[in-house]
Amino acid sequence: MALLRFGLMSLLLALAALPAAAQPVGKGPHVRITLLAETDRPAAGSEVTLAFASVPEKGWHAYWQNPGDAGLPARYDWSLPADVTTGDPRYPVPQRLLISGLMNYVYEKPFAPLVTLKLPPNVSGTLPIRVKLDYLVCTDAICVPERAELTTTLTVGDGSITADRHAQFDAWRAALPKPLGSTARFEVEGQSIRLAIPYPAGAALGDAYFYPLTQNAIDYAAPQTVTRDGDRLVIQTGAKGQPAKLEGLLQAGGRGLLVTAEPGSVPAPASPTSGSVATAALAFLAAILGGLILNIMPCVFPILSLKALSLAKGNGADPRGEALAYTAGVVLVCLALGGALLALRAGGAAAGWAFQLQDPRVILVLLLLTTAIALNLAGLFEVNAPGLANRAAASGRGGAFATGALAAFVATPCAGPFMASALGAALILPWPAALAVFAGLGLGIALPFLLLGFVPALRRRLPKPGAWMATFRHLLSLPMFLTALALAWVLGRQAGVNGMTVGLAAALLAAVALWWAGIRQRRGASRAWLPALPLLLLACASAALVGPAQAEQRAPSGAEPFSEARLAQLRAERRPVFAYFTADWCLSCKVNEKAVIETDAVRNALRDGKVAVLVGDWTNGDPTLGRFIERHNRAGVPLYLWYAPGQHAPQLLPQILSRAQLVDLARAR
Repeated sequence: MALLRFGLMSLLLALAALPAAAQPVGKGPHVRITLLAETDRPAAGSEVTLAFASVPEKGWHAYWQNPGDAGLPARYDWSLPADVTTGDPRYPVPQRLLISGLMNYVYEKPFAPLVTLKLPPNVSGTLPIRVKLDYLVCTDAICVPERAELTTTLTVGDGSITADRHAQFDAWRAALPKPLGSTARFEVEGQSIRLAIPYPAGAALGDAYFYPLTQNAIDYAAPQTVTRDGDRLVIQTGAKGQPAKLEGLLQAGGRGLLVTAEPGSVPAPASPTSGSVATAALAFLAAILGGLILNIMPCVFPILSLKALSLAKGNGADPRGEALAYTAGVVLVCLALGGALLALRAGGAAAGWAFQLQDPRVILVLLLLTTAIALNLAGLFEVNAPGLANRAAASGRGGAFATGALAAFVATPCAGPFMASALGAALILPWPAALAVFAGLGLGIALPFLLLGFVPALRRRLPKPGAWMATFRHLLSLPMFLTALALAWVLGRQAGVNGMTVGLAAALLAAVALWWAGIRQRRGASRAWLPALPLLLLACASAALVGPAQAEQRAPSGAEPFSEARLAQLRAERRPVFAYFTADWCLSCKVNEKAVIETDAVRNALRDGKVAVLVGDWTNGDPTLGRFIERHNRAGVPLYLWYAPGQHAPQLLPQILSRAQLVDLARAR
């Protein structure tokens, strides 16, 4: 039957190619194709992504790499410079089109197959790239073969990519299916085949469908029955043969997953179920535990010290109300950040957790905020809010809510144990479950103060109020000043010396305004803040003057900037590789680097073991690094990977490193 259909399609193509008037299809092309390179100045020895941006004419469609019962896949005939090679084209998820009992896998809307071009390390000059593309386009009634001869010229350079081109290619990559990462199983029984695919029970399913890549394995037009069975999907459909291996694409939950299935036993599920929420529940519990541990991480203490001072006052305010307000501030900000992250990723951006700190304007605003808090703790001025805000502050709840919001906004970029797995799971769960995980993270951060508010025995263990509190308050200004100093350093790393200068000038302007307001407060002036407000607004408006500096890969002595091409080269040489991913705004990353990675003991062990060290700097949110981090089921930094010679997959190291662990790995040859 397959040979008959192929013969009929070949005859159709031959007839369609005749110049007779019997095919009044109009002038082509009916699918317009443009060849684009992600960068026109690739570096020698690097890889370049090419896109075949394709736009079908209304009423026409092109075909997927497996066209189904009818149609033909596109053929690529390349003309390339010496030693330049290409990989196989990667296609986005197709659509289904059933015509007269024949199932077709097609594209009726704009799509873009991507091809990776590999350059040799000794290449230079200009590189003319030519490709002849033969493809079939059809309507519901007729088919026409078309040809496109596409060219582009690359010039070997520094590999720079414009922001617009980055965004365009990131959107195309987001449409590509992702590797499933787990092996599926299939079993053929008579004329039917059952396919069991690992899939989280709590993940969104939607209109699930399996597109086979293996030819003549399943009956394309046969209906597919999709059943949840715990943490797997069981798909049953018609069989056409007994393949040695089955490859294909699972469309589920609005995404595509590349599936490889081996023969094996696939028991039929007892009955269709909607699955459990076990995966989401485990991720929620891990997020609570990760948030709780986050309270002792170095990036959290300066903010939590504000709440510690509030608790030490013991001024008779309702402790439960303050605890709930603090919790509400933390949870709402975690939900807002999580929702924004999910929205960015749904739009194709390679965003990760703490994405807000990749913008130097946000860093400048935080610099102003922490400077103001430090000056307030030092006694330079007092915060008095009028009206409703003043009454809320007097009750303690308004201040508790603001403190919780600030703690979540600044502190959550730190990654601790359990956090990485929880946030990684959140990125593949349906959005209600994902938001529950982000809320769990906020609940974990707020849990200590929530317990203090509702457990009187714990509150009785706090020190009694007294004269010591004024000194304690002034001492708490020190970690806040250190936080402001760290933010100024991060601003300089992100926006350069000019950006840091703007930030420090804005902080000085804000300090002058606050000092002026403090003097008027002590003199009993009415509306003491009014003259200082223009200066404060001007300081905040200076955020518009800073922007990211030219991206620059930085690596400490003895290390190299990370790139996947360099990683592949080192692994081909069978060298052990330690790759770590960091950011200037990630304080837990910096603690690991200063206390472990950059110590003499670890450096000497890595050098003696001939271990290559690669550093990925994610300070400015490099989407290439973001995609690599995402492939390792992490939502952000830090990420530590150890590649041993001869092993296919890396060893994922814990997010709190130890010197002994790295030394032992370096010596285990």
